Amino acid sequence: MLENYPKEVRDRIEKIERLREMGQNPYPDKVERSHKIQEFVSQTDFAKIDNEAVASKPTSDVSLVGRIMFFRDFGKLAFAKIQDDTASVQVCFKKDVLGEQSYKLAVKLYDLGDFIAVKGQGFTTNKGEHSLMVAEHMIACKAIKPLPEKFHGMADEELILRKKYLDCITNKDSFMRIKKRIQMIKSLRRFLEDNDFLEIDTPVLCPTASGALAKPFTTHHQALDHEFYLKIAPETSLKKAVCAGFDRVYEFSKCFRNEGIDPTHLQEFTMLEFYASYWNYEDGMKFQEDMISNLLQELNGGLKLQYQGLELDFTPPYKRVSLRELILKDADIDIDLYDTNKELAVAIHEKGIKIEDIDKLGRGNLIDQLYKKVSRPKIIQPIFLTGHPLDLSPLSRTSESNPKMVDRFQLVAHGAELSNNFSELIDPVDQMQRFMQQAQARKEGDQEALMFDYSFLEAMQQGFPPMCGFGIGIDRLVAFLLDLDNIKDTLLFPLMKPSREEVKVMQELGQSLE
Repeated sequence: MLENYPKEVRDRIEKIERLREMGQNPYPDKVERSHKIQEFVSQTDFAKIDNEAVASKPTSDVSLVGRIMFFRDFGKLAFAKIQDDTASVQVCFKKDVLGEQSYKLAVKLYDLGDFIAVKGQGFTTNKGEHSLMVAEHMIACKAIKPLPEKFHGMADEELILRKKYLDCITNKDSFMRIKKRIQMIKSLRRFLEDNDFLEIDTPVLCPTASGALAKPFTTHHQALDHEFYLKIAPETSLKKAVCAGFDRVYEFSKCFRNEGIDPTHLQEFTMLEFYASYWNYEDGMKFQEDMISNLLQELNGGLKLQYQGLELDFTPPYKRVSLRELILKDADIDIDLYDTNKELAVAIHEKGIKIEDIDKLGRGNLIDQLYKKVSRPKIIQPIFLTGHPLDLSPLSRTSESNPKMVDRFQLVAHGAELSNNFSELIDPVDQMQRFMQQAQARKEGDQEALMFDYSFLEAMQQGFPPMCGFGIGIDRLVAFLLDLDNIKDTLLFPLMKPSREEVKVMQELGQSLE
């Protein structure tokens, strides 16, 4: 078995046995830690420490645990750098302090990537570096594979995405991106909780693909012998929660859409959706401006941020522009003049604009694709896009000023949609008619048209209060905050096809990954 491993792995496995022979369990069940590294560095008054006293007889007041990222032996003195999730620090192993056997264990049996626990006392080196003089040490976990490229980092983009955990170990920026994402979600959750929203869990397996215009993933439930869909949006379930009497609800929801891959879209993504009873979309725009402002102040310290070489200014209020205005300006097509998808398709053809599967799209989706083709890439500074057509928004409230429009707004910046929000439709008769229109669009080949949702319609017939709903793509918002051009860089576990090596091993074991 061992002969199948590379030599460096075999050498590390041999060190496991040598550790055991020396009385150390290479995989203990727990280790002691008194401080995280950042706490140790920030709370220690290094100026008051007698460095000579520490060098001869350090105390064991401080217990640190971390992964070894650097190790160098100078014969009687060795220096290592260990890191945890807060910071990194230098630790010093001195033969005169540890004794020959303990010193030999450290320099001969510890490798880059190992977790070690050290006890000792803080001091400052001759070069002025704050460090820990080790009085005691033990292995916390013996790593049998080396870090990539001897800790010079990872250059292969596919490998970085496939093994993001390695990239986070060796690349501080990658680690901080994930940490920033976590902080962003905490900030948004805190803001919602402070405004009386309650967190609700909604199901992932759904009998209908409802809540958005998207192509779903399907799966078979063996016990029920029925096809189900992975959730494309939590919308209909959250509205049922409002029907149940919860005035303001939200969810950070995993959603799944079986669509194309590009740097701004994921097939498995995180959506924040929330609903506020008795608000309309005008209230919603003000609330979202407050929410984004609060988020940027907490995470970035201001309302301006750099993205792809441009400065984006999120200072409220955001400019409001209608979909009709944009398309008329950018394509010279007035969408209000065309009542059917066929009429609009002819006008698009006449302007020489190419849209894929144009004859299969319903009018609403055709308008959406036209906007994405000619207008959205030109939007740089944040705006609220309004004036969406009725047939593009089957769950939105019809505008009282224009029956062809709905009360909806989207936050768009730098050619990307950051949120989708609207006054919700609460009229069950109107909703029934829209479901029927969407069903007809599906019959005509529009795979993203909304499915008829019988369960949701039943709940609506019991009565929904007036409400405003919000949807924010968390991954895309993180990309904006961190100036990333690929949304996958915001994830610790981006979806990837199995590697060739993984497929080969599984096939040898008789397990298919097809």
